[in-house]
Amino acid sequence: MRLDLDAEAGPLSFSAQYRWYDGFNAVHHAFAGWRLDEHDQLRVGIQQVPFGLLPTASQSFWFGSGYYLGIEDDYDPGLLFVRSRDATTWHLGWFSGDEYGSAGRYGRYSFDVADTAALPYRERGRLHARVERSLHWAEGELLLGMSGFSGKVQNTRTRRHYSHRGAAVHAQWRRDGWTAQLQWARYRYGVPGRRIALSAFQAPFEIAAQADVPSLNLAYSLGARGRLDDITCYNNLSMTRPPGHAAGTRDSWQNVTGCSLQKGIMLAYVDWIAGKHMWFAGGDGIGIDNGGPSGWHSRLNLNIGFYF
Repeated sequence: MRLDLDAEAGPLSFSAQYRWYDGFNAVHHAFAGWRLDEHDQLRVGIQQVPFGLLPTASQSFWFGSGYYLGIEDDYDPGLLFVRSRDATTWHLGWFSGDEYGSAGRYGRYSFDVADTAALPYRERGRLHARVERSLHWAEGELLLGMSGFSGKVQNTRTRRHYSHRGAAVHAQWRRDGWTAQLQWARYRYGVPGRRIALSAFQAPFEIAAQADVPSLNLAYSLGARGRLDDITCYNNLSMTRPPGHAAGTRDSWQNVTGCSLQKGIMLAYVDWIAGKHMWFAGGDGIGIDNGGPSGWHSRLNLNIGFYF
């Protein structure tokens, strides 16, 4: 269950969402906005971090690999400036850390750095910059963009700080119901060793401390069919590639094939998710090698939501 609150008065706006899950509850976002003029806006609070394709580099209920790595649909507290002018959108923001300020709280929506016994770290400040340009290409709309961030993580025992950086190039093309997305992201935690821990949904797990994350997505909206207002089918492919295949790491894959169906206030997802060495799909983590068997695991997911 989730509760949304959105309000607007003149140049001021407010948006918040809180969620209740089985066994825990969590804030999704809560921020205030101030529209400076027709081109510029300032936002403060827990909001989506501007990185990569927005709002997501995926169409499925399960998102792409980047979501589980904390670089897709991530919400953190910060100050964000947004400018949209001449078909170009700029994002520049500062984010203080995770939404709770506590890496030991695992019951959350966004995937953030976790404080565990083996890997005691937490997120600190990050500076984000993103630019995207809209073009007309091949009788459709083409979005081309770049994103980057630089910040720190802190060892909660020694209090020492380590670098945390990332970058991405991304493109999206839309025409006549078709949507194609292509993104190559890279993240680097400068911590000792080859791993760091993340958590969400009450489950801490380990990921490779450094990796490239390519994504390739294709979706098609069939529009209204029969009694349904819309049917959109998609295939979302992404992977996590640690550099050099160092000891204790290996590639992880995730592929989601499915359709979303909408009728009035109802939105349903039917997804088949397949993963190899992938968290939530039979793997011990993401981009890591604990010596287990190498193989694909899959599951069928059905999600039905009512939004009113």
